[in-house]
Amino acid sequence: MKKDIKLSLILVALMSSLQAETSDAIVLSPLSVTSTAIKTDELKSTDAVEIYTQEDIQKAHSQNIYEFLNSQTSVTATPSYGNPFTQKLDMRGFGNSGYQNIVVTINGRKLNNIDSVPQLLSSISPSSVSRIEIIKSSGIVLGGDGANAGVINIITKQNNDKEVSFYLGTYGVADASFYVGHKDEKLSVSASGEAQKSNGIREIDSDGNRDKNKFSTGSLSLAYQVTDELELSLGAAFTRTDVLYAGAMTKDEYKDSPRQRGFGSVSHQQYDSNAINAGIKYFINDKFSLNASVSQEKKKSIYLPPSWPYEANYEYNSLLASMDYASDNLSLKVGVDGFDGDRKGSDNTTSKNNKAAFIMANYRVGNSSFKAGYRLENAAYIYDSYMTHLKQDDNLYGAELGYNYLINKESSLFVSYAHSFQSPDIDSFFAATPPSWAINFNGFIKPSKVDTYSLGYNNIIKHNKFKISLYYADLKDEIYMQPITFKNTNIDKSYKYGVDLYDKYIISPKFSIALNYNYVQAIIDKEREGMSDYSGNKLPGVSNHNIKATLGYTPNKATTIYLTQSYRSKAYAADDFNNNFSQKQDAYMSTDISITYAKESWEVFAKINNLFNQKNGLWIYDNAIYPVDFTTTALAGFKLKY
Repeated sequence: MKKDIKLSLILVALMSSLQAETSDAIVLSPLSVTSTAIKTDELKSTDAVEIYTQEDIQKAHSQNIYEFLNSQTSVTATPSYGNPFTQKLDMRGFGNSGYQNIVVTINGRKLNNIDSVPQLLSSISPSSVSRIEIIKSSGIVLGGDGANAGVINIITKQNNDKEVSFYLGTYGVADASFYVGHKDEKLSVSASGEAQKSNGIREIDSDGNRDKNKFSTGSLSLAYQVTDELELSLGAAFTRTDVLYAGAMTKDEYKDSPRQRGFGSVSHQQYDSNAINAGIKYFINDKFSLNASVSQEKKKSIYLPPSWPYEANYEYNSLLASMDYASDNLSLKVGVDGFDGDRKGSDNTTSKNNKAAFIMANYRVGNSSFKAGYRLENAAYIYDSYMTHLKQDDNLYGAELGYNYLINKESSLFVSYAHSFQSPDIDSFFAATPPSWAINFNGFIKPSKVDTYSLGYNNIIKHNKFKISLYYADLKDEIYMQPITFKNTNIDKSYKYGVDLYDKYIISPKFSIALNYNYVQAIIDKEREGMSDYSGNKLPGVSNHNIKATLGYTPNKATTIYLTQSYRSKAYAADDFNNNFSQKQDAYMSTDISITYAKESWEVFAKINNLFNQKNGLWIYDNAIYPVDFTTTALAGFKLKY
């Protein structure tokens, strides 16, 4: 098996060494960064950015956004303790809590939760996505609370596409999706939806029942140009998920068969979301405009038997308003950002409310671009139960400075600084204390604060797009859960540094290669909790090396074949803050292959994930492993465009 995997890596390396052939058929050019306060292209950006287009997303044939991020970008995604619909994201070395240090938005609406539940990216159908923009170690001024590692902005389509897609796969996977859009000078309207189900892979009981799951999602978006100066927009979206997932297993069980139940308890969750939004844009003149948007999301999470029964209801209300100024050389954005979030349990209500004001400016002169921004934010907490009333609030600030120098039309240098923060989620104030495992008030803990310095180089020519960036992050009060006492607390001091490298090379009209490599070190500089001293240790759950390489082959105009190799190096288990567990997190490896045959109005496609049946798992501690992408799966489908 390992020989086969090495063979695919050697193949990728050999293809990248071929001499480039001159061709006008495929060319690379700088892509625009559209979701930031100041629109620019990636060559002139003052930040390290990754941009993935509608074409990139569709050709990957990913079953969900998590799979696309995990196989095609510098972001990693891992099922949250076995739950495939709420996966944990990480980039730039934040480990098990990485998702809480990334702000994720869809069309500007934040998907981050007020508790420890990861962002629900399964609510977004890949067929509805126009582009994904990843802004690393930046975005605090607009993104706000939690943007320590950066921001992932997802933008859905607003065009005249009309398509339906179906596919079937192993283990009873079935999926159907659609997108219908219309756009003219006055009106833009689109609707999309997806339904998916799986019979499951892992056993959950002795009768052979498996971890089946299903979900459905839909969205409707409308924008109308009332006058030349005024535009109104409305939107709505829903998601319904129903998932059974098995618990942890021992190392012997994992080696024997990752498909078996293991010793951990089985969970059954139904997680539903309903969101609405409205916006207005008014152009005062050719330089000034007013923008405002409001949204509301209501969510319900229910755990059913065999889980311990629990129900929580969420309501999120948000407002974002700004005045924008744009001229040939200067762009300015001044605004306010408000978010009110409530979670109601059976006997308590916990709230987290954020209010912020921000300013962002970008100035261009000659070959130089300057960025400067500031955000002031207040995060307030209220906990109400029958016997307890608790309150706390924190005043926080974020800042961004950046400079880009355009060396020539093909290359640039940039340097940036960001001061960011993450206020605790509401679960951080409570702990399940052994031996009774009663939920007790943990105490209010400090927000984390990060100073990040980045230096990068971009080179974009006709047949090659190359980017490299180096970063250093100095952290104070990084938030974590102490694994012995299960108390949520802060790491006094820590730091991270690393290198991100991206290269897309058009070898010839038939061959291309894309490489995403990330190296990171995450070190606990100073932390002592009780009898434990973690000073000088590595942050657990962080792999030093993360590689995604894709070889593309186009034998003719209709056929495209992609071979993708993903690899993450070994790491300390998620709870191993002492760096002394007998078992480490194994290296992650998966080889995927897809083929598409496309004509003007239709296409057929097929994909095999984990071609060589590599075992992968998430280690929490010794003999507590959650299998992840541990077997070969396949799908085949059909897409109709009209």
